[in-house]
Amino acid sequence: MSVSKVMSKCLKVIGKLPQIQNFRCCSSLSLKQRNELFTAEQKRQRENVGRIEKIEVRYLGLPEDVTLAMNRDLSTPYNCAQHLSEGHCKRSVVSLVDGNIPWDMHRPLQASCTLQLLHFTISDPHVVNKTFWRSCSFMLGAALQNAFKEEAHLQLHSFPGPNIKTGSFIHDIVLGSRDWQPTKSELRALSAEMIKLAAQDLKFERLEVNQELALEMFKDCRYKKEQLPSISQQNRGRIVLYRMGTHIDISKGPMISFSRFVGRCTVAAIHKLADEGEHDALYRVQGIALPPAFVINHVAYGILEDRAKKLNPARLPNEPFEESHVQIA
Repeated sequence: MSVSKVMSKCLKVIGKLPQIQNFRCCSSLSLKQRNELFTAEQKRQRENVGRIEKIEVRYLGLPEDVTLAMNRDLSTPYNCAQHLSEGHCKRSVVSLVDGNIPWDMHRPLQASCTLQLLHFTISDPHVVNKTFWRSCSFMLGAALQNAFKEEAHLQLHSFPGPNIKTGSFIHDIVLGSRDWQPTKSELRALSAEMIKLAAQDLKFERLEVNQELALEMFKDCRYKKEQLPSISQQNRGRIVLYRMGTHIDISKGPMISFSRFVGRCTVAAIHKLADEGEHDALYRVQGIALPPAFVINHVAYGILEDRAKKLNPARLPNEPFEESHVQIA
């Protein structure tokens, strides 16, 4: 059986690749345990807030500036949007605190501040675009995890910081095959997984944890375990995690508020980067996506797809780790 046929089976049905790795990212059992740890720590942090203190959040934007009384370490920008209108909730992708700090829509506010709610059609979309690109890389990891069976020995490695100019978002992975060349149908299957995640309108949840808990959560993922000490050292012993559905990964963020903000999407190419160990190989998975409100014709989108097929020049996963690369800036 050809490598392509074996990998196709690993994408959709139980394949027959040999057991060649001790680490798998991730079995259904480890995925369940990781989510249980995430939920438990999330609950613990909420319960430790203690006495509720009020903060003043000065919203700046349409229809008019307004001051909101919110709860410190509990209320989020999304809660502020709920006080404004349904429209603010539906279109706000990410927020800006005190004019210069990108802030997740579901991340609790820590002090009195000014707040801007950002969307895709603002005059300066730089923060929104980077957040969108980063979130697409995160979702691509979830799509890959959903698409591959354990027999493929998929291990999610990392996704470098977003660079819109490269023309593609990426996720670097390790697979138990050194000469896989994905077919068009396999790329379409991965694209379909991305679209399914977007349609589920999943919430992006942020959680900051210590290194000990992060190591426990990723104890079965070799590359995550290798990355965590360096990330922790550069972030005062803390690790920032995100969860979307059941998928959990490491990222400095911020992320979009819901997966529904990813519209038209294509997994355009998968490039082999290098052999890894005795049996595996590093691959770079690349994609292109647009927000739902952005409608372009087939020809224009085809040009974007062709550009996204070219090997993205971002840092290679086997190069030294830096916070700006692993915990996305």
